[in-house]
Amino acid sequence: MVNHQKPIIALFGGSFDPPHKGHQLIVEEAIKSLEIDQLFVIPAYLNPFKTSTLADAATRLLWCQTLFDPIDGVTVDDYEIKEGKSTFTAETVKHFNQTYTVKYLIIGSDNLSTLTQWHAFEWLNETVVWVIATRGNHPLDTEKLREWKLLPMEAPISSTHIRDKKDLQFIDEKIKVSVTHIIEGQQHMTIDERIAGIVHILDDKKAEEIEVFNLEDADYIAKRVVIANSLNGKHTIALFEHLKKELKEQKDTFFASDISDEWAVGDLGDILIHIMIPEYRQRYSLETFLSELVETQKKNKDVDPA
Repeated sequence: MVNHQKPIIALFGGSFDPPHKGHQLIVEEAIKSLEIDQLFVIPAYLNPFKTSTLADAATRLLWCQTLFDPIDGVTVDDYEIKEGKSTFTAETVKHFNQTYTVKYLIIGSDNLSTLTQWHAFEWLNETVVWVIATRGNHPLDTEKLREWKLLPMEAPISSTHIRDKKDLQFIDEKIKVSVTHIIEGQQHMTIDERIAGIVHILDDKKAEEIEVFNLEDADYIAKRVVIANSLNGKHTIALFEHLKKELKEQKDTFFASDISDEWAVGDLGDILIHIMIPEYRQRYSLETFLSELVETQKKNKDVDPA
């Protein structure tokens, strides 16, 4: 390691859902080959290019801490998870630049095809040296990168493969039991099955006038919207907290939420849930807006393209 007035660091971010031996090899090789004072592993709360994760943020953070913290020169940091939302890489780099000099940003070669779509790519490109871990047969298209280094890695594995195929041979023994439990226990429910569960939970806890809007074909931020009345302010909060707890047990976790006595909203990525006191529902007429969206999409479907 080298010493500087402002420590030089590398950042390695990702969902780590789950982290595997390929990630470990990348970290170990980066520590050996980069002239840095520290390498920070940054688990994402939610990747801006994804809508959900298998394991919740707290579990993925614990997995990363278990695997990476014991490696000399490596620290797992919860900055993005504490943000509680999708965090752009540029924001993370700016955060760490307050204390350190972020010289290197470690990415997989599979990221190269979408790298120019990253928020503030031009600024990142002028600020960091890209460290590219080779991955499978992904082409090394580095034409638009100002400066880059290669980490030749040939671990033929990805977190997606592990989740989809339940192939755990590349999972470290220290976290294998936990990963197995979550993968084996995941429920492959359709969106309508999830909606039915949400409606049941709300109805069971005395929510009133529950409505579901199917916006699958509409230009809207979610595929389904659920609206329900609470009895009063305290009931709003109690309903939402109970719903949050029940959904978490089903591995369906809110990416974002906003709660007050009058109105609570939870974002599951493809489903939005609104719980509000009757006065607020009447005042804002959210269902009128959503009904118009549904009607518009229905008319568009009925139009003969010829």
